Formats: sequence, structure tokens, C-alpha cells
Amino acid sequence: MEIFLKSIAALNDETRVMILRFLDVNGETCVCDMQASFEMIQSRLSRHLKILKDAGFLRVERKGTWAYYAIRSPLDRFRTEALEEIRCLDIDIPALNKISQTGGCKI
Repeated sequence: MEIFLKSIAALNDETRVMILRFLDVNGETCVCDMQASFEMIQSRLSRHLKILKDAGFLRVERKGTWAYYAIRSPLDRFRTEALEEIRCLDIDIPALNKISQTGGCKI
């Protein structure tokens, strides 16, 4: 029951829904690229990502200093259907700003 309630709570925020849609469209993405794309400070973005990860939507992979996030696979039926609903929403997500490839990532 606890993970179900965490999942519901995670979806109750416009920014987190946008992050899920962003990752669904762009695939695995470095935190620094998400920061640049969403123009969001690292601590705020990390909080949203942690909530989505704890709710079972995301996986994280560490590569050196950086963390890369993606939609977890496989997802259970509830999360799959939630993601399908998010795909149907008329929301604008930011364009992917890949600063990781230009050496713009800084600690």
C-alpha cells in the first residue's frame, strides 16, 4: 500500500509529470542535461527525481560523477497506464539541452 500511495503522490505535481514525459521522450538523460533543459537548480531537480524514483517510476545509473535517469523497465500495470495517460496530455516539455556532450557539466 505504501508504494501505491507514493506513486499517487509523485503524480500530484506538474513538474514531476513533465519530468516523466521528458524522460519518456528523450530516454536516459544525465542530471546536468535535465538541469539545463528545465532551467532548474540541482537541489530542486534532485528532490523531484528522488520522489519519482522512490515511487517506482525511475531508475538511476551512476557513470563516474554523474547520475543518469530513465523510466524504469519493466513497469507494473499502474505505472504503465499512468505513463500512457501522461503521453495523452497536452503539455509542453522543454527541449533537451545536452550540455554533457559539450563539456558544460560542472560539479
